[in-house]
This record gives sequence, structure tokens and C-alpha cells, in this order.
Amino acid sequence: MKIERIEVIPLVVPLAETFRGSKYSMSERATLITRVYTDDGIMGECYNGDEVDTQHEIARIMTEELLPLIAGRDPLLVEQCWDAMLPPTFDILRDRKLVVMAMAAIDSALWDIVGQVAGLPVYKLWGGFRAEIPIVAIGGYYGKTDAQLAAEMEDYLSYGLAGCKLKIGGMSPADDAKRFEVARRAGGDDFVLTVDANQGYTVQEAVEFVRLVGAENIRWFEEPVRWYNDVRWMRDVRYMAGVRVAAGQSEFTRQGMGDLIASGAIDVCNFDASWSGGPTEWRRIAGIAKVFGVEMGHHEEVQIAAHMLASVPHGTYTEVFHPTRDPLFWDLIENRSPVENGMYQLPTGPGWGLVLDEGYIAKYRDDK
Repeated sequence: MKIERIEVIPLVVPLAETFRGSKYSMSERATLITRVYTDDGIMGECYNGDEVDTQHEIARIMTEELLPLIAGRDPLLVEQCWDAMLPPTFDILRDRKLVVMAMAAIDSALWDIVGQVAGLPVYKLWGGFRAEIPIVAIGGYYGKTDAQLAAEMEDYLSYGLAGCKLKIGGMSPADDAKRFEVARRAGGDDFVLTVDANQGYTVQEAVEFVRLVGAENIRWFEEPVRWYNDVRWMRDVRYMAGVRVAAGQSEFTRQGMGDLIASGAIDVCNFDASWSGGPTEWRRIAGIAKVFGVEMGHHEEVQIAAHMLASVPHGTYTEVFHPTRDPLFWDLIENRSPVENGMYQLPTGPGWGLVLDEGYIAKYRDDK
């Protein structure tokens, strides 16, 4: 079996409202569908990322730079293909992360091929630890009244989700603490609440927030502090506030992630495979995390994250957005697995087990 060609389909879906975090906003949901074709008729498929501004450049890198490096190779030799795609990152004058994201998309599609050949879902191909995974929402964006925020939490309960990762860091710790209490009352005592400042606080503000709401009420605190000294400052927040800290989505190499883990800065690693080299790289980092007693999460991307998290014993929650924030998970996947009692059932089909809606793709594809 050999790799013949790659098809990349960019999608952009306009959102009905603008979603605002601590220092950013989103009004579109984008992704790249990657299809890797082989000479014996097997096609591997996945979708990755949310890169509205750079998706066409990523697609170009995939087809013009990376495909020539792996064409004719055996797609089952995933590690070999991964190493073969690495040289374009050696150029110091380019944005390396775009190449790494292009690698991630191809790597994901290759694992789909491996699963199809083996006749196994990817999480079982990797050994498997469970057939279902807890699922929570990413939500609580700014701009909502208390009543609207409470209604959002009630929506998540109605969808069968286990909890919510609440956006904070865009207001004062006291005001964010009030929003947290609204979410807690609406969700109830068993509703899992993590918080995500998206690097919006100083150390002092992060510690103040934790003391206001109580560390025992937060499953973890994601990216609590500013980016320019985050490793040391996240460690300080852990020690000063006694709260579990999560980070990793802003790293895109295993070396950077290894430093973050070994420095004692985090309790939970949420390295994003779609931003950072694909499932192959994520699994390497999961091994490092296991050695240091760090739990594994993943920054959204249920379609691949659930498989990765279910394949290791230290996996935590897979994350999804409200349907208004991420229509792709809810509308693009024809055979979306059920969510019940806070648990997402892993697909049973081979590979990623995805059947994508061709009509939806045709409606929102964004070819140049």
C-alpha cells in the first residue's frame, strides 16, 4: 500500500453570534478536512483545527510541500511519515507552527487508514483503556446576563454533558467569581466546573479568584496567567492557591511541553494534537506526562481527542462547544456518537469512525 494523493477541503461556518473570551473573540468556525488516498483504494479522513485566517496556507503546505515528502510511502508506517514531513520546519524564516498544523492534519488521516486496515477504532488500536469518556462543554463566554449564563449551563445538562469549562480572565477576579457562582448554582453540586483565563490574569489576580471561589470547587484552572512568564507563574499559582493548573494548548513541540511538565507548572496537560503535530506527537507527550503523574486533557476536537484520551489511563475529559459555537461537531458528523449521563461513547467503526455529511461540506466549503 502506498500514499498517492491528498485532498484538502477548507470549511468556514459563520456563527450566529460573536463569542468573546478574556482577550479574543470568534465569529466563525473553520476547519480543514483532510483525505489521504492510497493506491489500493483506502482513503483516510479526518478534520482538524480552527484556522480562519491561515487555513489556505496550511492546505497549500500539505499539498505542495508535505505530499512530495510522503508520496509513495507506506501509510501504515506513520512514524516514518511523520519524520519525513519534519524538514520544512527547519526554515527559521517561516511560521513553523503552520507546518506543524499541516503535519497534524495528515498524521490524523494516516491513523484513520491504519484503523481501517486493522478493522479497529483508533483508541483500541492504541491499546484502549475505556470505551467511553466524560465530556464537558467549553462555554460561559462574556456578554451574557446572569440569567443567560445560567440558561447556558442548563442547556449543557439537557445535552447530557458532565460540566463546563468557564471562560474567565476578562473581568476582575471578583466579577468573574460572581459569574462562576451563577454557573455553579445553575449546574448543581455534581456539575464539573473548570475555568480558563486564556492567560488573562496576573499571578495575584489568579490567586485572588481561587480564594474567592474556593480551590475545592474548581476541577482545574487553565492558563491562569500571562504568556510571557507562564511556566514559572503557573507554578506559583499552583503553590500559592492550592489549585490544579492545566495548560499545554499554547505549546506546539514535545520539548516545550516536556519543560512545562518537568518544571512542576501543571497538573493537567491539554496539548492540542491538531495544532501541534497530530496524534503521533500527542501520544509521545502522554508518555512524558504519565512519568510525572500529570493528567492528560485535550483542547476541544472531540473527533480525535476522545480516541486519544480513551486510549490512556490518565485521560480526563473530552471537550465540546455549545451547538451555536461549534456547529461542526453537532452537524458535520452524520454518525455522531451518543452523549448520555455525562459520557461520550467512543465510535465503534474503524479508524476515527467518522461519517461526514457531504451536503454540509458542499454548503460551507471555502475553496479559493
